[in-house]
Amino acid sequence: MAMTMTQKILAAHAGLPAVKAGDLIEAKLDLVLGNDITAPVAVTVFDKAGLTKIFDKDKIAIVLDHYTPCKDIKSAQLCKQAREFAHRFGITHLYDVGQVGIEHALLPEKGLVAPGECVIGADSHTCTYGALGAFSTGVGSTDMAAGMAIGENWFKVPAAIKVTLTGQLQPYVGGKDVILHLIGKIGVDGALYKSLEFTGPGVSSLSMDDRFTIANMAIEAGAKNGIFPVDEKTVEYVTGRVDRPWTKYEADPDAEYDSEVVIDLNELAPTVSLPHLPSNAKPVDEVKGKPIDQVVIGSCTNGRMSDMRIAAGILKGRKVAPNVRCIVIPATQDVSRQCMREGLAEIFLDAGCVFSVPTCGPCLGGHMGCMAEGETAVATTNRNFVGRMGHVDSQVILASPAVAAASAVAGCLASPLDIMKEGN
Repeated sequence: MAMTMTQKILAAHAGLPAVKAGDLIEAKLDLVLGNDITAPVAVTVFDKAGLTKIFDKDKIAIVLDHYTPCKDIKSAQLCKQAREFAHRFGITHLYDVGQVGIEHALLPEKGLVAPGECVIGADSHTCTYGALGAFSTGVGSTDMAAGMAIGENWFKVPAAIKVTLTGQLQPYVGGKDVILHLIGKIGVDGALYKSLEFTGPGVSSLSMDDRFTIANMAIEAGAKNGIFPVDEKTVEYVTGRVDRPWTKYEADPDAEYDSEVVIDLNELAPTVSLPHLPSNAKPVDEVKGKPIDQVVIGSCTNGRMSDMRIAAGILKGRKVAPNVRCIVIPATQDVSRQCMREGLAEIFLDAGCVFSVPTCGPCLGGHMGCMAEGETAVATTNRNFVGRMGHVDSQVILASPAVAAASAVAGCLASPLDIMKEGN
């Protein structure tokens, strides 16, 4: 039976020769993830069920990244509960203040996910790891509790959409523009409970950071997961990070897809998603000039080293507009260190930005950048729902680091091509 990449991974982890879309299976897990919001709920379920053992202390990761350093008493209590659970069972991969990073950037960086693996996380953007050719998906905290206890989870095998990429990315166009464009084409429910499987000659022009960004936002199209083929760039990324054997899976040539979407990267322009849905995508040139109050550069979507370099390249020698607050958040401690080594932190500070510790904070309106009534932010985050980053009457425009940095300088929604061309 012909299978997609995702179906092959799920079949292998279920111990089955083949699976097809719609099958219900039980699959073994290579990693179970939780954070400071979702892990405490899972711990409560775990204890209430009378569970006393975890399946593998090395295959559970708890990352305290959303409200840390703790913003208030409630967040401190949640972190304490997650921390005590990790200590109770000797969980190897507890990332707390001082070692923490934004979970979906941190885990690949630490080599905790490898090609061909099966990963669940009590966070919807767990689909990020499909960039490595793994099956990874978000689950509820109850499923996380069960996963920690028995190392298995049940899945309905998803059907797939084939996303064929051709051409090459143009200057100041990146993975964020690709995924916003795709969601704009198919809608926020266009891939509901399906696998977005990226393929085609254009994949080779995407950096690993581009792929992480694209896979991260597969959920914003309703997808169960997003996944990329394992190629030379993937192998280069995991070499020196992953210290265990891994398996490369490839879709069969005659695998069945529900549909195909073709994107010519040569034609793709800097793209944004206007409030209040990621599918409200427009080329930035069509909507530039909109007034803004805040810019956020960071998150699990766009807080990696290449994102920092792109933003710094635009902000270097320039100043953030007086009417704008610009918050720069490296995704991990290692990204922070590298920003310091390369002088990027100084560029951000000289431009008038805040340079933060790694945190998810502003993305979900948690802390470090909540917005007031009537304010608008350009953000490299992944969601722009009503009230997502603060007051219910605030607005979020999703954008790439290049567009975000250009907008910070211009004081309004702006194209990086205009800013760099003007040289102002």
